[in-house]
Amino acid sequence: MSVEKWDAIVVGSGPNGLAAAITMARENLRVLVVEARGTVGGGMRSMELTLPGFVHDVCSAVHPLAVASPFLKSVPLAEHGLELIHPTVPLAHPLDGRPPAILERSVDRTAAGLGDEADAHAYRRLFGPLTEDAEKLYSDLLGPLRPPRHPVAALRFGRVALRSARGLAESRFRGEQARALMAGIGAHAILPLEWRPTAAFALMLGIAGHAVGWPVAKGGSRAIAEALASYLRSLGGTIETSRPITTLDDLPPSRAYVLDVTPRQVVAMAGDRLPSGYLRQLSRYRYGPGAYKLDWALDGPIPWRDEACRGAGTVHLGGTLAEVAASEAAVWRGEHPERPFVLLSQPSLFDPTRAPAGKHTAWGYCHVPNGSTVDMTDRIEAQVERFAPGFRDRILARSVMNPAALERYNPNDIGGDINGGVQDFRQFFARPVARLNPYATPNRSISICSSSTPPGGGVHGMCGYHAARAALRKVLSAE
Repeated sequence: MSVEKWDAIVVGSGPNGLAAAITMARENLRVLVVEARGTVGGGMRSMELTLPGFVHDVCSAVHPLAVASPFLKSVPLAEHGLELIHPTVPLAHPLDGRPPAILERSVDRTAAGLGDEADAHAYRRLFGPLTEDAEKLYSDLLGPLRPPRHPVAALRFGRVALRSARGLAESRFRGEQARALMAGIGAHAILPLEWRPTAAFALMLGIAGHAVGWPVAKGGSRAIAEALASYLRSLGGTIETSRPITTLDDLPPSRAYVLDVTPRQVVAMAGDRLPSGYLRQLSRYRYGPGAYKLDWALDGPIPWRDEACRGAGTVHLGGTLAEVAASEAAVWRGEHPERPFVLLSQPSLFDPTRAPAGKHTAWGYCHVPNGSTVDMTDRIEAQVERFAPGFRDRILARSVMNPAALERYNPNDIGGDINGGVQDFRQFFARPVARLNPYATPNRSISICSSSTPPGGGVHGMCGYHAARAALRKVLSAE
């Protein structure tokens, strides 16, 4: 590794690490990104996990926030090879004995498909104004706690977002389709649906489905990482891969160090440069449930009972609101639900580069207690079979990643936690600790930019962007 002095060194090349590096390189600073694995990406990698010719997303697969992100919208990713593909509809949520709930790009079409006129009216009232405010909301909310620049839009959002997803669903809707739709989107919070502010997750992702869609990247999520890396290099940034860092002493001199890692790794990597009080705060940071993930190589498309599911890029499998809520609550009690809530993506229906001709890929996971070693394969596949009889007969091969495997692959996934830590009220904005500048540490030269900082998990780069802006103000602008 070079021993020359840099303006900034970023440890980790996930979406936030690359966003931080790009933000600083745009200011004509000399920036180095150091990545432990052989390729960039963090949670944005794709590879042949099952059989030759079947390309699977190792971690993230569907990217609504990549389109909504103010930072990523500022990057010319298409010029660097990225093509986003929009499925026919963003999301389907099948139910037993009744039509599925379908989240379409149109608020009106989504509402009309809910099977209840009162629910259709309530859906339009809820999501119509919020979707119109989408750009303002993502500008204000994808970042640290601060006075909103669009207070009217923020107030309209906040008065319902601070509720629980279950409370919002049951108070606004009376039919199972609308309630199940809200439950499935809210479960992305990886919290019990009775907890606040799970409604915020349901609203943010629902708004994204209408305003920008839930696309997949052509060729796999790695295409996003490769486009970001290409743009960074065009700005003069340097990337070194296959360079694991255990301590900041492994790095050359730099005016600033920006760490795309979680609090536990910050303690291990930079503990000798941080005061004991701050280290104790970091050690109290809480990680949430893990994920148990399967990837399938299939000899045909998933044989959904309801044809509408075949046009969806994402399918939520869990049944009614009560069933989804019971599954998520059980995980928080340290239990493994017999009928887990399963998040499934079927990208090869829309991106033929993912599989050989006539074949398909699918990706699915459920939530499990942090660090779980229980095999959830049969339970996940039973949920798919429940709504797609004959699914198991189409499996050519599967890849299994339990929480330990996820953490081995991406050390930020502590115990399989793919969200960078719990995002309940306590850690919603005060992550990793309660500070006016959440990205800064008591050491002026060290910042944190991972999803353990606001606004949290997702491929949006906003943690990295805000951390870099803070570093520019605090360290790199000082002479």
